[in-house]
Amino acid sequence: MNLKKVLVITYYWPPSGGAGVQRSLKFVKYLSQMGFSPVVLTVDETKASYPLNDHSLMKEVPDHVKVVRTNSFEPLNILSSLIGKKNVPYGGFANANKESKKQKLLRWIRGNFFIPDARVGWTKYAVEEARRIIRDEKIDCVYISSPPHSSQLIGLKLKKEFPAVRWVADLRDPWTDIYYYKDLLHGERAKKKDAQFEKQVLEEADAIIVVSEPIKYSFLKKSILIIPDKIQVLPNGYDESDFKSGVATSDEEFTITYVGTMADSYHPEIFFNVFKKLVSKYSDLKIRFKFIGDAPWTLKKMVDGLGLESYCKWGGHIIHDEAVLEMQKANALLLIIPDTAGAKGILTGKLFEYLGSKRFIIGIGPKHGDAASIIHECNAGEMFERNEEMEMYSWMMEKLELWKSGKEYAFANDSIKNYTRDTLTKRLSIILSDSK
Repeated sequence: MNLKKVLVITYYWPPSGGAGVQRSLKFVKYLSQMGFSPVVLTVDETKASYPLNDHSLMKEVPDHVKVVRTNSFEPLNILSSLIGKKNVPYGGFANANKESKKQKLLRWIRGNFFIPDARVGWTKYAVEEARRIIRDEKIDCVYISSPPHSSQLIGLKLKKEFPAVRWVADLRDPWTDIYYYKDLLHGERAKKKDAQFEKQVLEEADAIIVVSEPIKYSFLKKSILIIPDKIQVLPNGYDESDFKSGVATSDEEFTITYVGTMADSYHPEIFFNVFKKLVSKYSDLKIRFKFIGDAPWTLKKMVDGLGLESYCKWGGHIIHDEAVLEMQKANALLLIIPDTAGAKGILTGKLFEYLGSKRFIIGIGPKHGDAASIIHECNAGEMFERNEEMEMYSWMMEKLELWKSGKEYAFANDSIKNYTRDTLTKRLSIILSDSK
């Protein structure tokens, strides 16, 4: 059997942690079972500027998959050594006090001197190694996952040298339309250069993959040369093998869990206003909110201001296996779509792992957005606009009464199978194999 050789280029790879690593990792895992022989090109972990590390993910890399790591120039590492890692603003700026003069200066430097992003120093090293791999391994197709979108500049260079090798650009997030783009404080020259890179990638890649329809439409507007069929929607998903059977929720404490980061643009006030009403009405019950990840100081300040500090538990980032277990142990899971332009098309990887946990989802965001559509398709919970406090309160009371009576919440249906990692990888395999 002749296996199709695919070069997977991704900055985020174990031992990197967080949501960004999961998509490429799972694709490689299942491509290896579908007639492909993947070779992974990534950054040397000792040179990388990962916001998070999760060494437990190393065990998910198939033994037979060759992983090649390269050097990189990382200005974020230099900043970390000078001012401390916690002060370096990362994507989404969940860890940043955006009013700080120091933070504004750092964001301005990042937005004007590192285009498209602060990992652009990796591209030179990655291109050199990719050339060798393509020749030595006789690569048929190059798949590049971003962000960081600077990774796609590798594709631009490789396509010029190897025009017969298919280049598939997987853009997990918008580029110049990302919700925090204005926070980078670009000057006009930087904006123009960034937009030109974006346009070149969209025009010159053989195929584009995005995670939602609205992101597809936003990219289609970037150039009249891009035909709609060139951009395929392939959402994130969940790996059934990550979820343990028989994990039970507590009968004594009703826990609502949030996993991940939260930036100021998330505006979760509606949830905590409802949460306060619930703990007051059901004072005979133990109702708790658990935050696992990077909580902004503004969130804790708001919780304290509402007098809810004794009902909330704060935990930092944990490894992926433990995060999945915490989702399964929860009675309900909180999902928040940032309150920003383009919110309808935001589909976080967290949504799909929430689906895999089979715990009902309390969503905050556009009722007619992509996340809401999937939640409804799978009968997995409800999405509320930020002005629907009474509606959320009534819905949550129903769920608490159900739990109080000892009845199970009838979660999900067969539609969740559309979002398993192996199902999605089958769709990816068709895109990688397309000869058009």
